[in-house]
Amino acid sequence: MQQQWSAVDNYMISSLIPQDEVLTRVLENNLRAGLPEHDVAANQGQLLALFVRMSQAKRILEIGTLGAYSSIWMARALPPDGKLITLEADPTHAEVARLNIRLAGLDDRIELQEGPALRSLEGFGDIPPFDLIFIDADKPNNPGYLEWALHYSRPGTLIIGDNVVREGEVINGQSDDARVQGVRRFIEMTGDNPRLTATALQTVGVKGWDGFTLAIVNG
Repeated sequence: MQQQWSAVDNYMISSLIPQDEVLTRVLENNLRAGLPEHDVAANQGQLLALFVRMSQAKRILEIGTLGAYSSIWMARALPPDGKLITLEADPTHAEVARLNIRLAGLDDRIELQEGPALRSLEGFGDIPPFDLIFIDADKPNNPGYLEWALHYSRPGTLIIGDNVVREGEVINGQSDDARVQGVRRFIEMTGDNPRLTATALQTVGVKGWDGFTLAIVNG
């Protein structure tokens, strides 16, 4: 099934998304630097960009940068006065991400903060709320990331949580995988919070069997 999922994804990508030399070089840089191949697929990157445009976001928070592939997709969809803050704990990942952000010509639009995300979030202080928040970092800390996402939200803020299906393991309440338990708690907190209206979708494709949550902060 994986071969067929990938073939369908590749067909959709080649048919709908123009080839982009910069984004291709970003992925090459990530691979050359030995970063884990956890970047979103191109069709998922385009989906994030569409979410930015549909929500008319001007301020984005991304929790988990990796090599800034998804950061670049979203930042490109911002208006000229828009801003994306992205958080990365790993110094090597952050170094590669900075190279890729410069390559994309987005130094003025993307601010990368290096260090554990929970610590960075705690240090934000009194800043304006974000219009869109993309959570794609270490899954055991997802519950904490959701709490901070709500803290820095406003009515209408879109909160996206990636990699929540875990090859179907999300339904295993007895899992000893901290990532699965972190995602389960994140989903339960999302569903229980009256401030949020949410859904989740499974996805299959070049990234395997996974999925994402999508929530909006209520008025």
